[in-house]
Amino acid sequence: MTTSNKNLRTCEKGHKYYKSSDCPACPICEREPIPENGFLSILSAPARRALENNGITSIQELAKYTEKEILKFHGMGPASLPKLRSALEENGLSFRS
Repeated sequence: MTTSNKNLRTCEKGHKYYKSSDCPACPICEREPIPENGFLSILSAPARRALENNGITSIQELAKYTEKEILKFHGMGPASLPKLRSALEENGLSFRS
């Protein structure tokens, strides 16, 4: 039987939890409601967290980044890019070149 190396962590909101991976997501915060509208509502939880953890909570903020920069965020994958491109286009915006 292997021993798990879980570490006690505290998130920005003060929740205490144990985790063994490097993923910064707080499991307690993860149970909070998903946005009902806006571009963050169409993304998977890891992709949404990736943007939120980097201060991107509005479509205008998203437009300040290149696709390459967005893909570097932990939790963001290429499957989210078409959704983000579409959300930007609906608002007359695009990723930075």
